[in-house]
Amino acid sequence: MIKNISEYLSMLINKLYSDKATEKLKKKVIHTIFKNDLYSKPQDSQQEIFFGCGCFWGAEKGFWRLPGIVSTAVGYAGGEKKDPSYREVCSGLTGHTEVVRVVWNNKKIDISDLLKLFWECHDPTQGNRQGNDSGSQYRSAIYTTNKDQLVKAIESKNSYQKELENNGFGKITTEIDNDIKFYFAEDYHQQYLAKPGSRPYCSAMPTKVVFKNFKGSNFRLNEEIWSHYNWEINHCILRGENTPIESN
Repeated sequence: MIKNISEYLSMLINKLYSDKATEKLKKKVIHTIFKNDLYSKPQDSQQEIFFGCGCFWGAEKGFWRLPGIVSTAVGYAGGEKKDPSYREVCSGLTGHTEVVRVVWNNKKIDISDLLKLFWECHDPTQGNRQGNDSGSQYRSAIYTTNKDQLVKAIESKNSYQKELENNGFGKITTEIDNDIKFYFAEDYHQQYLAKPGSRPYCSAMPTKVVFKNFKGSNFRLNEEIWSHYNWEINHCILRGENTPIESN
């Protein structure tokens, strides 16, 4: 009798937590800018990639403004703990870095354009730091989702390294890896800079070195688009509008 009661209680507990897990997976969060489901998976004509460029608030805004971007989200990747919280990641003990999930339309923008923004929007030589923000959670990183992305990420790094060295910078410390687990950050972090009452903040310290080309590149965005990003202006990302840049 006791055994049956114990088994029954275990069944109820398992069902309770199972239902909560299912509810969490089905949870719908609307993107502040694109008005689509933040958790939607990429469609056939889309791809996703993850970039770590210091504090993810400013980095996300930089990417959602590009033409051809379908969705963005901030979260944690590259660490060991499952489903970490912001406080845990900030402790530096989980091994995660703050990243931006970028989903794009292959027909409108190329990964080459995304890599250009990534390399130019921060200083990839600073190690576990970006500007005034210090800690492993602010390290530079690219986490790809297929082998073609991985190859292009590496090629772009090799190319930009030469440009940086020609301008007096040291070695790139960017971590590049494929098929890394990503965890969405808490809802209040998503599209933070587009929300009323948000505190304008971006820790990135661009090198002001132009990213030019790399083996296998296929840039699609023109100079008019890139004119909206002026790295000569301190905290450039914060100066721009929240709306995506329109492509002529």
